[in-house]
Amino acid sequence: MTTSKGTIGILTGGGDVPGLNPAIRAVTIRAMREGYRVIGIRRGWAGLVDLVPEKGADNSACVVDLTEEVVNRAGRTGGTFLHSSRTRPSHLPDTMMPEHLRGTYTDEVNDITAQILKNIEFLGLDYLIPIGGDDTLSYGHRLYKEGVKVIAIPKTMDNDVPGTDYCIGFGTCVTRTIELAHTLRTSAGSHERFLVIEAFGRYAGFTALLPTMAGAADRCIIPEHPFDPEHLTEILSYDRNRHPSKYAVVLVSEGATMAHHDGMSFEGEEADQYGHKKLGGIGDKVATNLKNLSPKYNNGKRINVVSQRLGYLVRCGDPDALDSIVPMAFGNLALDLILSRSNGRLVSLRKGTYDNVPLDVVVGTKKVVDVAKYYNTERFRPFYHSFGQRPTFIMTSDV
Repeated sequence: MTTSKGTIGILTGGGDVPGLNPAIRAVTIRAMREGYRVIGIRRGWAGLVDLVPEKGADNSACVVDLTEEVVNRAGRTGGTFLHSSRTRPSHLPDTMMPEHLRGTYTDEVNDITAQILKNIEFLGLDYLIPIGGDDTLSYGHRLYKEGVKVIAIPKTMDNDVPGTDYCIGFGTCVTRTIELAHTLRTSAGSHERFLVIEAFGRYAGFTALLPTMAGAADRCIIPEHPFDPEHLTEILSYDRNRHPSKYAVVLVSEGATMAHHDGMSFEGEEADQYGHKKLGGIGDKVATNLKNLSPKYNNGKRINVVSQRLGYLVRCGDPDALDSIVPMAFGNLALDLILSRSNGRLVSLRKGTYDNVPLDVVVGTKKVVDVAKYYNTERFRPFYHSFGQRPTFIMTSDV
């Protein structure tokens, strides 16, 4: 039953991160106390794709009414209990077309935004709150331009949504990366090896650069600057020789590339609906190069390598303190905007202050590391200067 103030829909899209459930909880509890009904849309945009807009249709796999009891139970946990997907309604393959739409959309790839708008109207949504990265939010921006009242919440471990210094999931990712890097040191030190750790980061190197600054690694390789494997071997050999236990550590972003080589490293050729192939393998390539080139910098003797991909270890499990607190604030910021009758906004955290910016920012710019300001390309490490008046996580977009 719709309450006097209206209905709010909330969804989570893209990869899971710790902090999504606390954000859902914050939105729901505040909204209900302000007199709104809250609907959870399952599996990101897929819930709105698969919904059948007919009275009496069983849409339990697409939407769920949210209550304080439901969100309180999930709010302390990781992942997203609404589930997620990388579905993109503006580029929906015919293989994913719901049965009830097959006669309407017949192309190999279809833009079914008109149907999404009908489904939003059928659900009676007065506001829509997508939580996601720039892919998920770019479609939220499309709906905003079509007249839907959208308030967006930034989420991604890579921390690369423009307009905000912090995205849900980043704190836990950095915390886990530091912890796991220190744990893996014992094996590298025991065998006097190089340690190569592949971290997340498709286009932006924040998840490798910040842990390195915090002491998790001697060097780091980021997507924003192609690297020379031989120069990296020389630098790491220098680090290893200076270390009492004869080992050295490098963090490598999954989107990093080698100079004079072809592009990123992928697990396969299949791409998702946003055009992204699944990244993976650059860590092993770096390890192979280090092993083969090491005799030149180690008196003719090869240095063996421990290579480890962190993968889901940094995105699973419960949120850390930041990813419990920030989502709570972001959810309440979203409700502040709704109560002020604002829309087309992205909630944000900039230079230690909660705020909001126009949603247009998610399609107008890219947030990547400012290499000249934060990354020493000759030494493969962060610059340790100009900390004054910088935000908590230092290396953020100035957009």
